[in-house]
Amino acid sequence: MLKATNVSKSYPGPRGAIEVLSNVSLSLNPGETASIMGPSGSGKSTLLYVLGALEPPSAGEVALDNVNPFTLGERDLAAFRNRRVGFVFQDHFLLPQCTVLENVLAPTLVDHTGGNARARAEWLIAQVGLTDRRDHRPAALSGGERQRAAIARALVRQPRLLLCDEPTGNLDRQSADAVAALLLDLQAREQILIVVTHSAALADRFGKRYTLSDRTLVPR
Repeated sequence: MLKATNVSKSYPGPRGAIEVLSNVSLSLNPGETASIMGPSGSGKSTLLYVLGALEPPSAGEVALDNVNPFTLGERDLAAFRNRRVGFVFQDHFLLPQCTVLENVLAPTLVDHTGGNARARAEWLIAQVGLTDRRDHRPAALSGGERQRAAIARALVRQPRLLLCDEPTGNLDRQSADAVAALLLDLQAREQILIVVTHSAALADRFGKRYTLSDRTLVPR
C-alpha cells in the first residue's frame, strides 16, 4: 500500500521558508484510484513528486509497500523509482530521437530485462492503439498519441504506483476522454493510480477524490 503520514514540504525563500504542503496524510491500497484537484500553485505537483520519491518531504513519512524510499542510498532510490513508480506528465517528455517502441522500452534499459520487456512493450503499444505508429518518432505523432505512448512507457515496468500530473491538460476533449479511459482500463488490480487534474469530469471518474487546499489534502 501507499501511505503518507503528516507530510510537509517547504522550500527556502529570501524571507524564510515557503511552505507548500502541511501535514498531508493519504493511504491507498492496491487497486485503488484517486484524483487530486486544486488551484494552480496549490502544491499538487509537489505532492506527486514527494509520493513518487522525486522530492524528499521536509517532515513526515512516505512508504510504498512498507519501504520508506528516502531512507535508501542514491542508487537504491533510483532503482526503487524505476521499478515501483510510473510517471505520466502533462508534457509527455518522450525522447524525440527515439521511436514509440524505443521510448516505451527506455525504463527497462537500466537492468536489461531482455525479451520479456520487449514483449510487454509491444503488448502495451497495442493496448494504447499505437501498433501502426510503433516505429514513428514523437514529432510524427499527435498530442493524444504522444500521451498514449507516455502511458505505455509508464506501465512497462508494471509499477506498484502510477502517478499522473495533468495527463489530459494539453489534449482536446476527445483525446482527453480516450487517455482517461486508457488509464483506468490499463491500471491493474495490484496498482495504485493517482491523477492530479484541473478537470472535474476526469476527477469524478476515480474512486477517491481529494482537493489540495490551504496546503493540506481534504476529501471532496
